[in-house]
Amino acid sequence: MLLQLHVKNLAIIDEVEVDFTEGLNILTGETGAGKSVILGSVHLALGAKADKDIIREGAEYALVELIFQLESEEQKKRVLDLDLPIEDDDVIILQRKIMSARSVFKVCGETVSASVLKELAPILLDIYGQHDYQNLLQDKKHLDILDSFGDNKLENAKAEYKEAYADYMDLKKASDTPELSPEQRERELSFARFEVDEIEKAKLVPGELEELETSLRKMENCGKIKEGLARILQFVKEDDNSCENSLNRALREMDNLASMDEDMQEYMDRMSEVDSVLRDLTRDLCTVFEADDFDEREFNRVRERVDLINHLQVKYGKTVDKILDYAKERKEYIYRLENAASESERIQKELEEKYLFLQEKAKEVSALRKEEAKKLEKEIVEALHDLNFMQAEFAVDFDTTDGVTVNGMDKVAFMISTNPGEKLRPLSAIASGGELSRIMLAIKTISAKRDEINTLIFDEIDSGISGKTAWKVSEKLGILAKSHQVICITHLPQIAAMADAHYCIEKSEQGGKTVTDIKPLDDKGALQEVARLLGGESITEAVLENAKELKIQAQNTKNG
Repeated sequence: MLLQLHVKNLAIIDEVEVDFTEGLNILTGETGAGKSVILGSVHLALGAKADKDIIREGAEYALVELIFQLESEEQKKRVLDLDLPIEDDDVIILQRKIMSARSVFKVCGETVSASVLKELAPILLDIYGQHDYQNLLQDKKHLDILDSFGDNKLENAKAEYKEAYADYMDLKKASDTPELSPEQRERELSFARFEVDEIEKAKLVPGELEELETSLRKMENCGKIKEGLARILQFVKEDDNSCENSLNRALREMDNLASMDEDMQEYMDRMSEVDSVLRDLTRDLCTVFEADDFDEREFNRVRERVDLINHLQVKYGKTVDKILDYAKERKEYIYRLENAASESERIQKELEEKYLFLQEKAKEVSALRKEEAKKLEKEIVEALHDLNFMQAEFAVDFDTTDGVTVNGMDKVAFMISTNPGEKLRPLSAIASGGELSRIMLAIKTISAKRDEINTLIFDEIDSGISGKTAWKVSEKLGILAKSHQVICITHLPQIAAMADAHYCIEKSEQGGKTVTDIKPLDDKGALQEVARLLGGESITEAVLENAKELKIQAQNTKNG
């Protein structure tokens, strides 16, 4: 859930802060008041491209901040999977500071890249604007919508298919190696054998380099360690005022006190223990200092070994594990070259088997999709009827791809008829802007029951509609807002009347500059705003009464 939006120095916004609530949050305002800037600021915070001209004139930077409350364990898990921090009470704070030369993105105070924010965005909210409605015209999006509607059975079948597809493509890649002439094959074999021989002669051990570098560092610093030990021994043992001599004098004094007061004996014993520990430590340090543990031959051996491993890392992989993996791959390559004829035959046979298996998995996925398509058709038709497509028909048309793809063997297109007597036609060939927004709302109402995203933002949902249809859209948004936080920018009084929280976006002049502000409306203010949407500048008693009736009707719909 989006708790708060804070925007500063962005376009015509000086500084605004708005707290959103659960349910249906409605934003209204005059044309040009800055509604698009408010929605655009959300896009910016989520990683959209920003022009430096968007910074308010006279300001050094623009700032957008979003505060979300995570609603489910699944959301938390997905955020943590991105290795991102979460505040106490499951709050996550997104911040973007836009400067003339660059932008800085932060999540809970930790700097991140724009690409990370783009991965995070679909976990937190869905935004539907004109661009998203147009995406609905693309057939390739229809398969994604159908799959998102499916249950766990379809999801598991798709996962099994994708695993089989990856295995098949890996083997196909190996089989696509161009055939070599005898001379080329011999050169390839000779080079591959040389590489494997060089790696195997090194007898690499995982973790060895780290141990060698530790030993080398110790030997390289041997002289400095000796010098340091000499100074320490001087402080501890050799100077007149050393720790050992000072402690001896203190012991003699304490022994004298203990002879006069038995209670001092405890302190005498504890001081004696300190003296014993210090003498043991001094003796051990002397042993280390006096030991001639620098072996030049061993130093040269370790240094040469480190140089060898670094050399191999440059050639074959950044770590010992990667070098060993490379050697394994080259051995397999050598085997394939040495057994080219039989290996090619084996791979082709295995490819045929994997392709047949892949086709079977694709058929399983397709069958499940067709089952889900029947359910989707029924639910979308019901939702369209609720949105004043009273005699609409909807169908999912299936076709088969040429061969298997990463998504199986299905091509899917949504077909619709919005008027009686018309045959079903592709969505892209029939739907107007207003129809598209309602169809998207119908689809979102259905899919919202299944997804984990709690916040939905709609812009231009009222495009091309009015009257009864506008009221139907308002009712559907009200239903959706019972289970989700919905934020909707609208021009229609029917939709505004359904608000659980109403915000007005206003533009004014301050100090010779245009400023946009957004403020929450109380019941009286919300009624006035619905009346303005009904009647324009002149709000008469009749218009106010009409607005009251709309608000009452909306309240009855929500209660019903």
